[in-house]
Amino acid sequence: MKTNQMNQSVVHILLILLSAACLFPFLLLVAASFTDEASIVKDGYNLIPPQFSMAAYTYLWDQAAAMTHAYGITIMITVVGTFSGLLISSLLAYPLSRRDMPLGGIIAFIVFFTLLFNGGLVPSYLVYTELFHMKNILLALIVPGLLTNGFYIMLIRSFFMTSIPVPIIESAYIDGAGEFKIFYRIVLSLSLPILATIGLMLAISYWNDWFNGLIYITEPKLYSIQNLLNRMLSNIQFLQQNNLGGKASEATATLPMNSVRMAMAVIGILPIICIYPFFQRYFVKGLTIGAVKG
Repeated sequence: MKTNQMNQSVVHILLILLSAACLFPFLLLVAASFTDEASIVKDGYNLIPPQFSMAAYTYLWDQAAAMTHAYGITIMITVVGTFSGLLISSLLAYPLSRRDMPLGGIIAFIVFFTLLFNGGLVPSYLVYTELFHMKNILLALIVPGLLTNGFYIMLIRSFFMTSIPVPIIESAYIDGAGEFKIFYRIVLSLSLPILATIGLMLAISYWNDWFNGLIYITEPKLYSIQNLLNRMLSNIQFLQQNNLGGKASEATATLPMNSVRMAMAVIGILPIICIYPFFQRYFVKGLTIGAVKG
Protein backbone atom coordinates (compact mmCIF):
# COMPACT_ATOMS: atom_id res chain seq x y z
CA MET A 1 0.00 0.00 0.00
CA LYS A 2 2.77 2.40 0.96
CA THR A 3 4.66 1.47 -2.18
CA ASN A 4 1.66 2.39 -4.33
CA GLN A 5 1.26 5.70 -2.53
CA MET A 6 4.96 6.44 -3.00
CA ASN A 7 4.80 5.61 -6.69
CA GLN A 8 1.74 7.81 -7.05
CA SER A 9 3.52 10.69 -5.29
CA VAL A 10 6.53 10.33 -7.59
CA VAL A 11 4.24 10.41 -10.64
CA HIS A 12 2.46 13.52 -9.31
CA ILE A 13 5.76 15.29 -8.65
CA LEU A 14 7.01 14.37 -12.12
CA LEU A 15 3.81 15.69 -13.73
CA ILE A 16 4.03 18.92 -11.72
CA LEU A 17 7.61 19.43 -12.91
CA LEU A 18 6.63 18.75 -16.50
CA SER A 19 3.72 21.18 -16.21
CA ALA A 20 6.03 23.84 -14.80
CA ALA A 21 8.46 23.22 -17.67
CA CYS A 22 5.61 23.75 -20.16
CA LEU A 23 4.44 26.89 -18.35
CA PHE A 24 7.90 28.45 -18.08
CA PRO A 25 8.21 29.59 -21.74
CA PHE A 26 4.82 31.31 -21.60
CA LEU A 27 5.69 33.14 -18.37
CA LEU A 28 8.97 34.22 -19.97
CA LEU A 29 7.03 35.41 -23.02
CA VAL A 30 4.68 37.56 -20.91
CA ALA A 31 7.56 38.97 -18.83
CA ALA A 32 9.52 39.87 -21.98
CA SER A 33 6.53 41.75 -23.39
CA PHE A 34 6.63 44.04 -20.33
CA THR A 35 10.42 44.51 -20.39
CA ASP A 36 12.17 47.62 -21.67
CA GLU A 37 13.78 47.10 -25.07
CA ALA A 38 17.21 48.30 -23.94
CA SER A 39 17.08 45.91 -21.00
CA ILE A 40 16.34 42.96 -23.30
CA VAL A 41 19.24 43.87 -25.57
CA LYS A 42 21.59 44.26 -22.62
CA ASP A 43 20.53 41.51 -20.20
CA GLY A 44 18.44 39.14 -22.30
CA TYR A 45 15.11 37.68 -21.21
CA ASN A 46 14.19 37.37 -17.52
CA LEU A 47 11.13 36.10 -15.65
CA ILE A 48 11.17 39.31 -13.60
CA PRO A 49 11.62 42.38 -15.86
CA PRO A 50 14.72 44.35 -14.75
CA GLN A 51 13.06 47.47 -16.16
CA PHE A 52 9.29 47.43 -16.55
CA SER A 53 7.90 49.01 -19.72
CA MET A 54 4.54 49.24 -21.48
CA ALA A 55 6.11 50.50 -24.72
CA ALA A 56 5.24 47.36 -26.68
CA TYR A 57 1.56 47.47 -25.73
CA THR A 58 1.47 51.23 -26.28
CA TYR A 59 2.75 50.69 -29.80
CA LEU A 60 0.09 48.03 -30.42
CA TRP A 61 -2.60 50.24 -28.87
CA ASP A 62 -1.85 52.85 -31.53
CA GLN A 63 -2.97 50.22 -34.06
CA ALA A 64 -6.16 49.46 -32.09
CA ALA A 65 -8.60 50.12 -34.95
CA ALA A 66 -6.83 47.79 -37.38
CA MET A 67 -6.35 45.15 -34.70
CA THR A 68 -10.02 45.22 -33.68
CA HIS A 69 -11.06 44.72 -37.31
CA ALA A 70 -8.51 41.90 -37.69
CA TYR A 71 -9.82 40.25 -34.52
CA GLY A 72 -13.32 40.37 -35.99
CA ILE A 73 -12.10 38.69 -39.18
CA THR A 74 -10.28 36.01 -37.19
CA ILE A 75 -13.25 35.28 -34.93
CA MET A 76 -15.57 34.98 -37.91
CA ILE A 77 -13.37 32.61 -39.91
CA THR A 78 -12.64 30.57 -36.78
CA VAL A 79 -16.33 30.10 -35.97
CA VAL A 80 -17.42 29.46 -39.58
CA GLY A 81 -14.43 27.27 -40.39
CA THR A 82 -14.70 25.19 -37.21
CA PHE A 83 -18.43 24.56 -37.67
CA SER A 84 -18.03 23.76 -41.39
CA GLY A 85 -15.02 21.52 -40.78
CA LEU A 86 -16.84 19.57 -38.07
CA LEU A 87 -19.89 19.14 -40.28
CA ILE A 88 -17.96 17.94 -43.32
CA SER A 89 -15.64 15.66 -41.32
CA SER A 90 -18.46 14.02 -39.37
CA LEU A 91 -20.64 13.60 -42.47
CA LEU A 92 -17.81 11.74 -44.19
CA ALA A 93 -16.68 9.82 -41.11
CA TYR A 94 -20.14 8.43 -40.31
CA PRO A 95 -20.68 6.41 -43.52
CA LEU A 96 -17.05 5.26 -43.37
CA SER A 97 -17.74 3.90 -39.89
CA ARG A 98 -20.55 1.72 -41.22
CA ARG A 99 -19.24 -1.70 -42.16
CA ASP A 100 -22.01 -2.20 -44.70
CA MET A 101 -21.10 0.86 -46.78
CA PRO A 102 -20.31 -0.02 -50.42
CA LEU A 103 -16.70 0.85 -51.40
CA GLY A 104 -16.08 2.02 -47.85
CA GLY A 105 -12.58 0.52 -47.78
CA ILE A 106 -11.56 2.27 -51.01
CA ILE A 107 -12.88 5.65 -49.84
CA ALA A 108 -11.14 5.21 -46.47
CA PHE A 109 -7.88 4.47 -48.31
CA ILE A 110 -8.29 7.64 -50.40
CA VAL A 111 -8.81 9.67 -47.22
CA PHE A 112 -5.76 8.05 -45.62
CA PHE A 113 -3.71 8.65 -48.80
CA THR A 114 -4.16 12.40 -48.38
CA LEU A 115 -2.28 12.15 -45.07
CA LEU A 116 0.81 10.89 -46.86
CA PHE A 117 0.91 12.95 -50.06
CA ASN A 118 -0.22 16.34 -51.31
CA GLY A 119 0.16 18.35 -54.47
CA GLY A 120 2.57 20.91 -53.05
CA LEU A 121 2.35 24.67 -52.68
CA VAL A 122 2.43 25.78 -56.33
CA PRO A 123 -0.29 23.40 -57.64
CA SER A 124 -2.46 24.16 -54.60
CA TYR A 125 -2.07 27.89 -55.14
CA LEU A 126 -2.94 27.61 -58.83
CA VAL A 127 -6.01 25.45 -58.14
CA TYR A 128 -7.41 27.76 -55.47
CA THR A 129 -6.66 31.03 -57.27
CA GLU A 130 -7.17 30.11 -60.94
CA LEU A 131 -9.81 27.39 -60.71
CA PHE A 132 -11.78 28.42 -57.61
CA HIS A 133 -10.86 32.15 -57.72
CA MET A 134 -10.05 32.26 -54.01
CA LYS A 135 -7.96 35.40 -53.98
CA ASN A 136 -8.70 38.30 -51.64
CA ILE A 137 -11.90 36.74 -50.35
CA LEU A 138 -12.66 35.36 -46.91
CA LEU A 139 -13.12 31.84 -48.28
CA ALA A 140 -9.38 31.86 -48.95
CA LEU A 141 -8.88 31.93 -45.17
CA ILE A 142 -11.33 29.08 -44.57
CA VAL A 143 -11.05 26.46 -47.30
CA PRO A 144 -7.39 25.92 -48.34
CA GLY A 145 -5.74 23.32 -46.16
CA LEU A 146 -7.77 23.99 -43.01
CA LEU A 147 -11.42 23.07 -43.58
CA THR A 148 -10.79 19.40 -42.83
CA ASN A 149 -8.13 16.74 -43.25
CA GLY A 150 -7.81 12.98 -43.26
CA PHE A 151 -6.57 12.78 -39.68
CA TYR A 152 -9.73 14.37 -38.30
CA ILE A 153 -11.93 12.14 -40.44
CA MET A 154 -10.16 8.95 -39.37
CA LEU A 155 -10.24 9.99 -35.72
CA ILE A 156 -13.99 10.65 -35.83
CA ARG A 157 -14.58 7.41 -37.75
CA SER A 158 -12.70 5.47 -35.10
CA PHE A 159 -14.83 7.05 -32.38
CA PHE A 160 -18.06 6.24 -34.23
CA MET A 161 -17.01 2.62 -34.77
CA THR A 162 -15.97 2.00 -31.16
CA SER A 163 -18.33 4.19 -29.15
CA ILE A 164 -21.70 4.14 -30.96
CA PRO A 165 -23.48 0.86 -30.16
CA VAL A 166 -24.75 -0.85 -33.31
CA PRO A 167 -27.97 -2.08 -31.58
CA ILE A 168 -29.01 1.54 -31.01
CA ILE A 169 -28.76 2.28 -34.74
CA GLU A 170 -30.61 -0.93 -35.58
CA SER A 171 -33.38 -0.04 -33.11
CA ALA A 172 -33.70 3.38 -34.73
CA TYR A 173 -34.10 1.65 -38.12
CA ILE A 174 -36.85 -0.52 -36.71
CA ASP A 175 -38.62 2.60 -35.37
CA GLY A 176 -38.57 4.10 -38.87
CA ALA A 177 -35.74 6.61 -38.52
CA GLY A 178 -33.76 7.49 -41.64
CA GLU A 179 -29.99 7.89 -41.99
CA PHE A 180 -29.92 11.65 -41.44
CA LYS A 181 -32.21 11.43 -38.41
CA ILE A 182 -30.04 8.70 -36.90
CA PHE A 183 -26.93 10.75 -37.59
CA TYR A 184 -28.36 13.97 -36.15
CA ARG A 185 -30.38 12.64 -33.21
CA ILE A 186 -28.28 9.67 -32.08
CA VAL A 187 -24.74 9.66 -33.46
CA LEU A 188 -23.95 13.33 -32.89
CA SER A 189 -25.63 13.29 -29.47
CA LEU A 190 -23.33 10.48 -28.33
CA SER A 191 -20.20 12.00 -29.89
CA LEU A 192 -19.73 15.21 -27.91
CA PRO A 193 -16.20 14.29 -26.68
CA ILE A 194 -14.75 13.68 -30.14
CA LEU A 195 -16.61 16.62 -31.68
CA ALA A 196 -15.28 18.95 -28.98
CA THR A 197 -11.78 17.53 -29.50
CA ILE A 198 -11.78 18.02 -33.27
CA GLY A 199 -13.55 21.37 -32.88
CA LEU A 200 -10.79 22.60 -30.59
CA MET A 201 -8.11 21.41 -33.01
CA LEU A 202 -9.84 23.16 -35.89
CA ALA A 203 -10.36 26.36 -33.89
CA ILE A 204 -6.69 26.50 -32.91
CA SER A 205 -5.65 25.88 -36.51
CA TYR A 206 -7.86 28.69 -37.80
CA TRP A 207 -6.87 31.09 -35.04
CA ASN A 208 -3.14 30.55 -35.50
CA ASP A 209 -3.19 30.42 -39.30
CA TRP A 210 -1.13 33.08 -41.03
CA PHE A 211 0.11 31.20 -44.08
CA ASN A 212 -3.15 31.27 -46.07
CA GLY A 213 -3.44 34.99 -45.48
CA LEU A 214 0.15 35.47 -46.60
CA ILE A 215 -0.33 33.84 -50.01
CA TYR A 216 -4.03 34.44 -50.75
CA ILE A 217 -4.74 37.84 -49.17
CA THR A 218 -3.26 41.20 -50.20
CA GLU A 219 -6.14 43.47 -49.15
CA PRO A 220 -5.44 44.96 -45.68
CA LYS A 221 -9.17 44.99 -44.84
CA LEU A 222 -9.17 41.17 -45.03
CA TYR A 223 -6.16 40.59 -42.76
CA SER A 224 -6.68 38.22 -39.84
CA ILE A 225 -5.05 39.06 -36.52
CA GLN A 226 -2.12 36.73 -37.21
CA ASN A 227 -1.51 38.27 -40.63
CA LEU A 228 -1.79 41.79 -39.27
CA LEU A 229 0.68 41.09 -36.45
CA ASN A 230 3.05 39.37 -38.86
CA ARG A 231 2.99 42.31 -41.27
CA MET A 232 3.40 44.83 -38.43
CA LEU A 233 6.48 42.93 -37.30
CA SER A 234 7.83 42.86 -40.85
CA ASN A 235 7.30 46.62 -41.13
CA ILE A 236 9.23 47.22 -37.91
CA GLN A 237 12.09 45.07 -39.16
CA PHE A 238 12.12 46.90 -42.48
CA LEU A 239 12.22 50.30 -40.78
CA GLN A 240 15.04 49.29 -38.47
CA GLN A 241 17.13 47.70 -41.20
CA ASN A 242 16.84 50.67 -43.56
CA ASN A 243 18.33 53.94 -42.48
CA LEU A 244 15.73 56.56 -43.41
CA GLY A 245 17.70 59.47 -42.05
CA GLY A 246 16.66 62.43 -39.85
CA LYS A 247 13.83 62.19 -37.36
CA ALA A 248 12.42 59.07 -39.00
CA SER A 249 15.67 57.24 -38.32
CA GLU A 250 15.62 58.30 -34.66
CA ALA A 251 12.01 57.18 -34.28
CA THR A 252 12.56 53.75 -35.82
CA ALA A 253 15.68 53.20 -33.72
CA THR A 254 13.57 53.41 -30.56
CA LEU A 255 10.89 50.95 -31.69
CA PRO A 256 10.63 48.10 -29.12
CA MET A 257 11.35 45.35 -31.61
CA ASN A 258 11.85 42.41 -29.24
CA SER A 259 9.19 43.34 -26.71
CA VAL A 260 6.66 44.04 -29.48
CA ARG A 261 7.30 40.57 -30.88
CA MET A 262 6.53 39.07 -27.48
CA ALA A 263 3.47 41.27 -26.97
CA MET A 264 2.13 40.17 -30.37
CA ALA A 265 2.49 36.54 -29.32
CA VAL A 266 0.62 37.23 -26.07
CA ILE A 267 -2.22 38.99 -27.88
CA GLY A 268 -2.45 36.23 -30.45
CA ILE A 269 -2.57 33.34 -27.98
CA LEU A 270 -4.63 34.90 -25.17
CA PRO A 271 -8.14 34.07 -26.53
CA ILE A 272 -7.22 30.41 -27.05
CA ILE A 273 -5.90 30.19 -23.49
CA CYS A 274 -9.17 31.63 -22.21
CA ILE A 275 -11.42 29.12 -24.00
CA TYR A 276 -9.23 26.01 -23.64
CA PRO A 277 -10.26 25.18 -20.02
CA PHE A 278 -13.89 24.87 -21.11
CA PHE A 279 -12.98 22.19 -23.68
CA GLN A 280 -10.20 20.39 -21.81
CA ARG A 281 -12.27 17.57 -20.33
CA TYR A 282 -13.86 16.81 -23.70
CA PHE A 283 -10.48 17.08 -25.41
CA VAL A 284 -8.83 14.55 -23.10
CA LYS A 285 -11.81 12.17 -23.16
CA GLY A 286 -12.13 12.26 -26.93
CA LEU A 287 -8.47 11.53 -27.58
CA THR A 288 -8.33 8.83 -24.88
CA ILE A 289 -11.34 6.93 -26.22
CA GLY A 290 -10.03 7.11 -29.78
CA ALA A 291 -6.55 5.97 -28.74
CA VAL A 292 -7.54 3.11 -26.43
CA LYS A 293 -10.40 1.56 -28.41
CA GLY A 294 -9.17 2.42 -31.92
